Amino acid sequence: MIHLVLGGARSGKSRYAEQCVAQYAAVGYSCVYLATATALDTEMSERIRQHQQDRMSSAHSWTLHEQAYDVAQTLVAIDKPQQVILIDCLTLLLTNHLLDNSPSRWSSQKTLLLNVLPTLQSEVVIVSNEVGSGIVPMGELSRQFVDEAGWLNQAIAKVADQVTLVVAGLPLALKV
Repeated sequence: MIHLVLGGARSGKSRYAEQCVAQYAAVGYSCVYLATATALDTEMSERIRQHQQDRMSSAHSWTLHEQAYDVAQTLVAIDKPQQVILIDCLTLLLTNHLLDNSPSRWSSQKTLLLNVLPTLQSEVVIVSNEVGSGIVPMGELSRQFVDEAGWLNQAIAKVADQVTLVVAGLPLALKV
């Protein structure tokens, strides 16, 4: 099962995704957190710290894997039955690749991810930002990010079993 959880900044998407994982934990699944964030500044370091605190205070334990680039390979390496993997988040993964300035690497990593997801034994909950509802950004890199994020979300939604949009902390099922 692949569950894509979309939402804007501070929409509650990560909290909702963690609640989805908690349902699996309640029936004995092991829980893996695959973090894609990189702490490039103080503000991002604080966001990462807050997510770490949230995980430490949850009712179940997490195994943490940090992977800024090669998510598909990590998924294959850690895959097993009776496990749920939370990937948080795709748009940070995309950002890492865009800032790395290697379009061919991003293209191959995206293809690998799309090919690997349906083959996994683990249940997977994926968090991603919905960025296509705002204005068209002025800068070239910003427009590239919005385009790539939109295409990525569409591609993941196509292979996902469930897609949920979270707005103001409220989940709306888009695909069930």
